[in-house]
Amino acid sequence: MYLADSRNSTTSSTAAPGSTRPGRRPAVPGTVLALGAVSLITDVSAEMITAVLPLYVVTALGLSPLGFGLLDGINNGVGALVRLAGGHLADGGGRRHKVVAGIGYGLSAVCKPLLLLARGLPAISAVLAADRAGKGLRTAPRDAMISLATRPEHRGRAFGVHRAMDTAGALLGPLVAFAVLRVAVDGYDAVFTVSACVAALGVLVLVLFVPSRPGTATPATATGTGTGTASAPPAPRPALRDSLALLRRPALRRLTLCAALLGLTTVSDAFLYLLLQRRLGVPAGLFPLLPLGTSAAFLLLAVPLGALADRIGRRRLFLAGHAALLPAYALVLSPLRGPATVVTVLALHGAFYAATDGVLAAATAGAVPAAHLGAGQALVGTGQALARFVCSLAFGAAWSFWDGRAALAVAAVALAAAALVAARLLRTTDTPDTGRTDRDDPHNTPQGAPR
Repeated sequence: MYLADSRNSTTSSTAAPGSTRPGRRPAVPGTVLALGAVSLITDVSAEMITAVLPLYVVTALGLSPLGFGLLDGINNGVGALVRLAGGHLADGGGRRHKVVAGIGYGLSAVCKPLLLLARGLPAISAVLAADRAGKGLRTAPRDAMISLATRPEHRGRAFGVHRAMDTAGALLGPLVAFAVLRVAVDGYDAVFTVSACVAALGVLVLVLFVPSRPGTATPATATGTGTGTASAPPAPRPALRDSLALLRRPALRRLTLCAALLGLTTVSDAFLYLLLQRRLGVPAGLFPLLPLGTSAAFLLLAVPLGALADRIGRRRLFLAGHAALLPAYALVLSPLRGPATVVTVLALHGAFYAATDGVLAAATAGAVPAAHLGAGQALVGTGQALARFVCSLAFGAAWSFWDGRAALAVAAVALAAAALVAARLLRTTDTPDTGRTDRDDPHNTPQGAPR
């Protein structure tokens, strides 16, 4: 913490007056790269557990697949709800964003070695719930720090870089777990131990290299001068009612509604991979590689699509990302078979994430004032996460009553309808949202930005 703070203050104090011009400042600040490194390391740790956990609880602990499904669903719900608390607690300036994010990362790191002790269903449920709570706590403050450190017109690219680094960790995690299982005698225990060490490294990088007070970046004026990147003085933490009142802002309300509406019609990754395996004849031995295909496409496209969002508008690209799922669903439903079809579906699936994940966070940052960035990110993210959880339950029930093909066809039709409604709500014919907020609500202008 102290190393990061001293470095940040030294840089601020020695900056030349002309360094505030857009051409002399990087589009992706060092704070974003440091947070990306933290996310990369943490995702290696998390995905090591994710890669082996289903097999571990079903074979080693004797839990039924249905029991694991309910366990995973409950824990995802816990993470989504805790995200609201994390966003609210982090707002108010000062070091709160880093402190709350650090607590979240630290809680998840502590949970990894506890898996070595958890044997029964209640114990492992408690550990996984605490791990998801840690993820929920850190997500909104982390995205708020990225928003504060980056100029509004470059936020799409910054979030794209962060998500690309995060996805690199998601690619490496299963590979590290596979390697540990191959060489270790006590396979699962060794994976949990290595995962705990990697998670602790992520917390250390956060403490040492992420500034506690990321500068609030503001765009330059038309004459070429600007306020630059300056740390805002600490402010009292907003009251809970103030955070919830953000939904009264038209821009944020429409964005939250659209994220939830589209989330209700987005088939979960696990179901899509299972449909790929069954309908396109993917060998069972290759099934674990399907998520890596999505992650690889996400990694390659996150930065260019983030930069594209800064140029054409983040809301537009967010809708286009969901539209990319429609041909993916169509290919799964079609009679086409073979590796080319599988690769195309995974590429479209990765493009969907690259065009929506970080882009939604960047769009949210432009819809709320700087003092409420954490709460705003939490509201939109929680709405989307809960909607996707409901979609998973509904899709599973539809698959049980009908079949996977019929359930996917209904989901595709619902997604197309939801995209049309979302396009109207977000008013995609408006001026691209490259750092500006909804023009209907002048109070949505970020602090320091020109109206």
